[in-house]
Amino acid sequence: MFQSQKYDGSLTRQYELLSKQLDALLTGEEDLIANLSNATALLNQFLSDVNWVGFYLWKGNELILGPFQGLPACVRIPYGKGVCGTTVKTRKTLRVEDVHQFPGHIACDAASNSEIVIPLIKLKNNELLGVLDIDSPKKGRFTIEDQEGLELFVKTLMNHLK
Repeated sequence: MFQSQKYDGSLTRQYELLSKQLDALLTGEEDLIANLSNATALLNQFLSDVNWVGFYLWKGNELILGPFQGLPACVRIPYGKGVCGTTVKTRKTLRVEDVHQFPGHIACDAASNSEIVIPLIKLKNNELLGVLDIDSPKKGRFTIEDQEGLELFVKTLMNHLK
């Protein structure tokens, strides 16, 4: 799964190391955009078989495009629409094996076939900040191990976003 040969061991261990790297990268920096930008770059560097990694930020009553790696993307996503908007509604991670089977899927990139979206919820007040969205051209790309590892990554990120 990871492109880098630096990591040996289980997928769970690789995600633990990635989260530690994120923690070190963000320590001492408080700027939201800088931290989200570095998080996307880190994920994009290490994840294989992905074509888009990025954040959508919750503003008003919709998601608005934030820092990302990949092709140009949809700028605004309404509450409850597509995988990202549904994640906002449920506040739960959505792992979609085939986005073309997801009711109301928003196709920003026709090459995307699977997707995982994780909500960003502030720890201190349970407020929704946005979502982490990762797309892949490979159907069924994201496993439960990926979900757990990416949720750990988001938890580490949220520790730095006060």
